[in-house]
Amino acid sequence: MKKYLIVIDMQKDFVDGVLGSPQAVSAVSEVVREVTDPAYTKVFATMDTHTPEYMSTLEGKYLPVPHCIRDTEGWQINGQIAEALQKRDAVIVEKGTFGSTDMAVQIAAENPDEITLCGVCTDICVISNALLLRAYLPNTEIRVKAIACAGTTPENHEAALKVMKSCQIVTEEE
Repeated sequence: MKKYLIVIDMQKDFVDGVLGSPQAVSAVSEVVREVTDPAYTKVFATMDTHTPEYMSTLEGKYLPVPHCIRDTEGWQINGQIAEALQKRDAVIVEKGTFGSTDMAVQIAAENPDEITLCGVCTDICVISNALLLRAYLPNTEIRVKAIACAGTTPENHEAALKVMKSCQIVTEEE
């Protein structure tokens, strides 16, 4: 059985940097637990990746906080998670927007039996990638490990989980 894990944007800026939160910091140990779980046959990790011109983009207009600028400290994956990902020989996917169609296409071509997502932000990038995968893999079991996620707010986290459930994505609380 091919089981894939996708770790979404667990980078310094989203964990304990300019857009960080206590919930994201709390998710780190849960993400590490998922990454080190030998039940996953393949692990992917996305990196939100922007250029210094971020503020002139549409996203920069709506979220006017420079973050995850390539090659800055805030762009780096959290140290504990990076170490775990390296041990798993994870596939790292840079993405310039919320969801990665390139990753969805690659994973669809590999046709795994099950996919689990975790990371940040539940209500932006996690949900975007979950719904892309649902579109590309309509008959694949897709799960979100809620305890290993954090949203922009706790309320937005819960709202995103609710939406994903309505799109036949299993949300696991533990």
